[in-house]
Amino acid sequence: MTDVLMQVRDLDMHFPSASKGRKAANPVRAVDNVSFDVHRGESFGIVGESGSGKTTLGRCLMQILSPTGGSVRFNPRGKPEVEMTEADTAALRAIWRDIRMVFQDPQSSLNPRLRVIDLIGQSLRQSEGLKGQALADRVSELLLQVGLRPEFLQRYPNAFSGGQRQRLGIARALATRPELVIADEAVSALDVSIQAQTLNLLMDLQEQFELTYIFIAHDLAVVEHFCDRIAVMYRGRIVELANAEDLFRSPRHPYTRSLMDSVPIPDPRARRAKRAAAPPANGPEPVAGCLYAPRCPKATELCRTTPPVRRQIAGAHVYCHFAEAD
Repeated sequence: MTDVLMQVRDLDMHFPSASKGRKAANPVRAVDNVSFDVHRGESFGIVGESGSGKTTLGRCLMQILSPTGGSVRFNPRGKPEVEMTEADTAALRAIWRDIRMVFQDPQSSLNPRLRVIDLIGQSLRQSEGLKGQALADRVSELLLQVGLRPEFLQRYPNAFSGGQRQRLGIARALATRPELVIADEAVSALDVSIQAQTLNLLMDLQEQFELTYIFIAHDLAVVEHFCDRIAVMYRGRIVELANAEDLFRSPRHPYTRSLMDSVPIPDPRARRAKRAAAPPANGPEPVAGCLYAPRCPKATELCRTTPPVRRQIAGAHVYCHFAEAD
């Protein structure tokens, strides 16, 4: 797992902010100076609360959004390495055969006017020129691989349950035999039992087709079960990156700890005590220093005035002045 499939360096996605119809001086830093590697064959998790920049990051990796800065290098097996931020539309279409995306909401990501054979077959017509019976056979094979029946070829998305629609989205992503699949909250809209089925399906497909996943989620229980390494995002930045086992056993960043503390507790008295001790859900964006300082219960003057640099501690990469402290 030392073979790097995707290398991300200093990636930025800044949006102009508006105030009363005029452009504000400070842009919205949805993704800010993000760097990490994705190793071939692993499941790389990206977690954080709503608004932390997870989905924007995923769309920048796909080049659905054009980043305002930084580098995304993709190294597919048997093909030349490519700098995706410099690729034109034609080059990106070729790259998208090797990188596919599973979107959060299967209801809105599948065109309700297209039959299953057309939803899944579009990319096969374009990439391999398949049509007629050859196309139907290939789509039928994909349906079987995700646990659906070939008789569904002529059905429309509205004829399926939420879990079945997500399987259609997975089949569509697998159509071009990609190396990398970016799953953006791929199970968050599903019932718990269907979530488990979908995760097991993704793991089976990973083993069968030697897939690599970038798995974007806010549910810590899901990423703990599914991912090998996890990056924790806060306000557009990665604040901690570690192996899943190490992250859950010994989180180093205060924000990571607060995410884990946010997991629901069945005991009402314990819930009330935890809410009383919790930092505010939102705080002002600091002008200088650590982004998390306004919410951190252990912040000092150093945190409020000096941005933390990346520190490696027991294999984890952490952006915190006091990461060694328990």
